[in-house]
Amino acid sequence: MFDYVRKHAKLVMVILFPLLIVSFVFVGTEGFKFGGAGPVVARVDGRNISQTDWDIAHKNEVDRLRTQMPTLDVKLLDTPQARYTTLERLVRDRVLAAVSANSHLAISDQRVARELQTDPTIASLRGPDGRLDMERYRQMLGTQGMTPQMFEAQVRADLSTRQVLEGLRGSGFAPAGASANALNAFFEKREVQLAQFSAGEFATQLKLDDAQIEAFYKDNPALFQAPEQADIEYVVFDLEAIKKTLVVKDEDLKTYYEQNAARMAAQEERRASHILIASPKTASEADRQKAKARAQALQAQVTKAPATFADVARKNSDDTGSAASGGDLDFFAKGAMVKPFEEAAFAMKKGDISPVVESDFGFHVILLSDIKVAKQRSFEEMRADLEADVKKQQAQKQFAEQAEAFSNGVYEQADSLKPVADRFKLQVRTAQNLTRKPPAGSAAGVAAVLANPKFLSAVFAPDAVEKKSNTPAIEIAANQLASARIVKYTPARTLPLAEVKEQARARLAAQRGAQLAKEKGQAQLAAWKAAPTTASLAAPVLVSRTEAQVPAQVVDAVLRTDGGALPAWLGVDLGAQGYAVVRVNRVVAREAPTAEVAKQELAQYTQLWTSAEGMAYYNLLKDRMKVQIKVPKPTKNTDDALAQAGEQR
Repeated sequence: MFDYVRKHAKLVMVILFPLLIVSFVFVGTEGFKFGGAGPVVARVDGRNISQTDWDIAHKNEVDRLRTQMPTLDVKLLDTPQARYTTLERLVRDRVLAAVSANSHLAISDQRVARELQTDPTIASLRGPDGRLDMERYRQMLGTQGMTPQMFEAQVRADLSTRQVLEGLRGSGFAPAGASANALNAFFEKREVQLAQFSAGEFATQLKLDDAQIEAFYKDNPALFQAPEQADIEYVVFDLEAIKKTLVVKDEDLKTYYEQNAARMAAQEERRASHILIASPKTASEADRQKAKARAQALQAQVTKAPATFADVARKNSDDTGSAASGGDLDFFAKGAMVKPFEEAAFAMKKGDISPVVESDFGFHVILLSDIKVAKQRSFEEMRADLEADVKKQQAQKQFAEQAEAFSNGVYEQADSLKPVADRFKLQVRTAQNLTRKPPAGSAAGVAAVLANPKFLSAVFAPDAVEKKSNTPAIEIAANQLASARIVKYTPARTLPLAEVKEQARARLAAQRGAQLAKEKGQAQLAAWKAAPTTASLAAPVLVSRTEAQVPAQVVDAVLRTDGGALPAWLGVDLGAQGYAVVRVNRVVAREAPTAEVAKQELAQYTQLWTSAEGMAYYNLLKDRMKVQIKVPKPTKNTDDALAQAGEQR
């Protein structure tokens, strides 16, 4: 059959092409989806956001958070609430992008360039001369699957969408009267008295038998879980692994020496002393001129009597670090000092005293006391440095060439790491009892690989667990890939009662103690309400949102109490800590703030008010863009989900 098709390909095309045309007419292109993007989860301005879009966005968000917080438990980010938050953020980005496009907001090349210059990651790729190392720039973006053009287009798009809300942020204001009313209410105090019923005190009085402990253990298996564990083999493919295989020829070293001798030569160094009259750039023009005049007077004084320079520096220099030693700064090379100071020092002759030199720190008078001329080192003296440089360059080149082959190797022979280890001369390492949570003290080297969230996520992925196949090649850091396979897997399990009996006893006692404290507190609250004079309460204290001498739950309940109906009695459940009975006696007005504090508070209030206006404006834009989120919002509270996840670890 297939031979016939292959031999009569043109005839088959003639027959099938009209049929395809007919199918497009009757079915439409929507019927021909390859791979599929999944169901539509939201719509913005008539455009769909698919389940795949959402999944990718959430994965990127998880990767970003794990990069910022390497010890973060990824299970906490796999809750319905966390995923829904990602969807809301994705919708917000699409709304702002649509508004920007519809409003024809344009970003100039100069604005994009300024944004790139302020990026700290890109700044780290600049050499001493300020030039961007384009090769490292391309490599960095390549690890993210982007070219420089793609990245710069993304920056341009981000700047464009940012413009949508920037005008609103810059024009926000709040009346001083409204700010004062809101802040006075926020900072007011309440005088309270309370009696606390501690869960711990009741817990210590309990006598729990084995049957009660066993029943509690059986009813709460999630509290006594041992996490899943894996024994693994893994390999790390990085520059160090490649360097071990490299042998650099002498002729290559000599060629490299001849090409780079000047660059690698010892730098010329200069030794100088200075007198600094401090005057920062932020000082007023009058103060700057006054400081400059003083520096000029001192410059004239030491020019007439150079031997007095050290004494004059001790008495007059504002540089406390060098004044005690007569202004001496010791030897320094180019790049160590601020540019105006460096330019003046490297233009002087030994023994010269400079005119007044202005920098961001103020005004300097410089004495050049010595010069170390740059010395050209011989080939043998530089051999070790040359070999290290050449190996590094060759390793980087080979890594770029072989990274794809390594990635393909662990995938194509997925049942063992030995073939790829033999091919690339890598060591197959082992690790026991690995869990999803990074081990403590894993900061660098091999330990950093085992602590990498992406690596751990790949190790415990369904395919790796069920099939014990090699993980994909995971990028651990720049120029470092790793792959692993599970040798032995132990699923999460409930620990035997014998191992956790004391833990179960303590948990049950705490739970019962909290319940008894609550029952006692509620009984006392009812009795004291009926006969206030019999109440046994602590001395009065003042509580507010900024001054809390009582549990946070009490502060919240007290400040929600109607201030016009005092005194008032409250019962506050403190959860695991017990129960509190509170009497709110009176409202204590806030003391009037100083003018400076009032100014700061108005600025903060304005910022909050502007944020609220921004949210209102965004909601308006959502209506204009006809936003539809087609998945229900989770009702479970995020804090509860996080707490439960924490208990189950």
